[in-house]
Amino acid sequence: MENPITVEVTRGQLVESRHRGLAIVVDAEGKIVFSAGDVDAGVFPRSACKAMQALPLVESGAADAYGFGNRELALACASHSGEPEHVATAAAMLKAAGRDESVLECGAHWSSHQAVLIEQARTLDKPTALHNNCSGKHSGFVCTCCHTGEDPRGYAGFDHPLQQAIRAIMADLTGAVLSRDNCGTDGCSIPTYAVPLIGLARGFGKLATGSGLEPIRAAAARRLINACMAEPFYVAGTRRFCTKLMQVAPGKIFAKTGAEGVFCALLPDKGLSFAVKAEDGATRAAEAMIAALLARHFDEGSAEHTTLTGMSRHGMSNWNGLHVGTIRVTDVLFA
Repeated sequence: MENPITVEVTRGQLVESRHRGLAIVVDAEGKIVFSAGDVDAGVFPRSACKAMQALPLVESGAADAYGFGNRELALACASHSGEPEHVATAAAMLKAAGRDESVLECGAHWSSHQAVLIEQARTLDKPTALHNNCSGKHSGFVCTCCHTGEDPRGYAGFDHPLQQAIRAIMADLTGAVLSRDNCGTDGCSIPTYAVPLIGLARGFGKLATGSGLEPIRAAAARRLINACMAEPFYVAGTRRFCTKLMQVAPGKIFAKTGAEGVFCALLPDKGLSFAVKAEDGATRAAEAMIAALLARHFDEGSAEHTTLTGMSRHGMSNWNGLHVGTIRVTDVLFA
């Protein structure tokens, strides 16, 4: 099945580039509200599923034992920009468990926020694992292990008890069979599994509604989603798309990006779950797609609808500030 063109990029009066994509919206019962493309195709959620991976932190009691609030829980679900607040919060999480950055297995990289990167280059010899965009998630992993008595060493490995637990959680939520056959290695070194896009959307729907989940998991899921919506900066960072989406309608939108053109979102109050994948892995396409789908579920003319529509169709400027083209979703997403 050939996926439809969902996003176009214009220059002047012509279409310069096209992105094919797949997208799905499901309701609180998991029924399809909208779909485009091959939504049964397996995709790697990458970082989009971090809220699922953070469930053991809450379910185990570790979050409460270490006194974590919304910021820490949001960071555990984050792909942050490595800004000072993110780094400090990850370090504090580890300190609460009596650990430091040396235990992190995510690797190190510079901040993705240019102003912060420049400051880091001026003041640091090199970045540490705390600056990694996944340091909050990995700090949550370490805290979970420390609280439950598991040795955190090797926590990123396929066979570590923590990863086994996460694999079982994700299989339960998505309905997919997860094994080495559909497993890859994520950028932060933990296992990542290809699951059908429809399964990913339904899994997030369960996080929002608690449908079909044991009470402890339903409560943990809602707590994580609420924490992210309460502290959107800690989910991403300055001028990041996840943060901006959640700031459009505080407490009403949950949004999380993943690498290679994946994006997931929730409208918890409406019981709607969203998942998109840009076939070519383009972030700009995934961002436009998710914004357009979210806009459809706000009243036309409302501030939310106007802002989200603008995020799904916006101009591009060159270095002189001249308008040169537009990134826009196609009519496929409005069928």
